[in-house]
Amino acid sequence: MDQLSTAQEQGIDPELWVDEYGGYLYRYAYSRLREAYAAEEVVQETFLAGIRYRQQFSGRGSERAWLLGILKRKIVDYVRLRSKYQRVGSQEDENDPSNQLFDEKGNWKQAALRWSTTADQQVESRELWQVVRDCLGHLPTGQADAFVLSVMEQMDSEEICRALDITPSNLWTRLHRARLGLAKCVGARWFSDAEVQEHVE
Repeated sequence: MDQLSTAQEQGIDPELWVDEYGGYLYRYAYSRLREAYAAEEVVQETFLAGIRYRQQFSGRGSERAWLLGILKRKIVDYVRLRSKYQRVGSQEDENDPSNQLFDEKGNWKQAALRWSTTADQQVESRELWQVVRDCLGHLPTGQADAFVLSVMEQMDSEEICRALDITPSNLWTRLHRARLGLAKCVGARWFSDAEVQEHVE
């Protein structure tokens, strides 16, 4: 008996996964990885792992939630490999938004936006999160990956450092730069001219 027949006997029907869950899983993966090819790859790996380890599906939760759990691990694995083979060094320094946001003394420049608590509270809105996701695509890969794992996947610092093979201080730097870059990008795209003026010193 082949794997698909065995899976179907256990209440799992992998032949329906692409139609029922493919779009949802792809959107989730794309929002984290920001590359269509990468999102497609991890979703395919998720389906293959689901078939391979179908006996681990207990049936207590939904198939979609079970597949999402597998997908999250595949995303972390992909980010880990990408980090290993795409060492980001000078590119991050060149794109460091702190040069545009702060003066030499570390003070906000006249036209710099604040990442205020008001903006943090608005992050829960779907529209703002879409802007954040779009802005992630403009950050250097190392910064964006650190932000995704920390904020979107809610991994702790130790796990992120292991996944990206970086030190805690390097993680802090990447997250700091990611937040600065996102503050500038989100501010420019989200706030109207009047709202921008409220956030300028």
